[in-house]
Amino acid sequence: MKIAIDAMGGDLAPAAPVQAVLTLAQEQPGHRFLLVGDEPHLRTAAAGVHWPDNVEVVHTATAISAEEEPVRAVRRKPDASLVLAAQMVKDKAADAMISAGSTGALVASGLLVMGRLPGIHRPALAPVLPTFDGRGVLLVDAGATMDADADNLLQFAAMGSAYSQYVLGVAQPRVGLLNVGTEAGKGNSLCKAAYARLQEAELQFVGNVEARELLYGQVDVAVCDGFVGNVVLKLVEGVGAGLFAALREALTSAWTAKLAAAVLKPELSDMLRRFDYKEYGGAPFLGVDGGCIKAHGSSDERAWRAALRQAMRFVEQDMLRKLVCGLADTSAGLSGER
Repeated sequence: MKIAIDAMGGDLAPAAPVQAVLTLAQEQPGHRFLLVGDEPHLRTAAAGVHWPDNVEVVHTATAISAEEEPVRAVRRKPDASLVLAAQMVKDKAADAMISAGSTGALVASGLLVMGRLPGIHRPALAPVLPTFDGRGVLLVDAGATMDADADNLLQFAAMGSAYSQYVLGVAQPRVGLLNVGTEAGKGNSLCKAAYARLQEAELQFVGNVEARELLYGQVDVAVCDGFVGNVVLKLVEGVGAGLFAALREALTSAWTAKLAAAVLKPELSDMLRRFDYKEYGGAPFLGVDGGCIKAHGSSDERAWRAALRQAMRFVEQDMLRKLVCGLADTSAGLSGER
């Protein structure tokens, strides 16, 4: 197995991805890891860390910044680290790729370089949101397809269900449609049409789920269009960061609060762990023709290791084939180009 890593993307690059790769490569000597980026910078980031034989460098001094227009950047910079990683997957020189760089550029690279799987109309980003029960919920789509139709949502559900089963280990994933109410007739025209399609599919569809119930573990896969999904994702991230900051301030405001914090430390640590994105890896870009993982932009070494393991599970489970089979089994593989 070969994993290509965009080592120049993300807030903490190249140090975080390089150190994560070097550590994991020693634990996984049978796999190869391809660091794509500026070799002098990568070597400097690895100072003092053993460089295993199964780690290679694919040198390029070009990268795509978050400020660049994604499609234009991908087309004008074929030698950028993110684009090269995608091209390696396209050329079968790597089995999967990971980047913590620009989400737009990763989506553009997935579509323009790697291409779609047969039968896929619109690929989808599928991050795992933390839930209060610690299991997590797969959100599909989180921003790749802003204007989706009911058939797209059916495919999102089928891909999300297959990924949840084989990579996340959920035996019978419960699929819910993110909506403004739980009744079957609720929502806009998209949700009403998607509800009817999902009812007919060979999925464990449990109906509509409201956003306020999303983090309570009622479903394993939450389906929506990319516009709604991206809003939900950023709201959850913002609320989580704000609540933890407020909690930290409250528990350090006085000596009595500090004493209470010391007593509650084990419980607080467990809660923080359950809501820490670093535990969940990255978001797979489901529907493109190759393993493609979007790591969080601020991923540190621990988060990078989780994303790397996620990419390895994706390959080990032969997810590309299972995604195509899942579409066929649920009647979601619709004919025609969209």
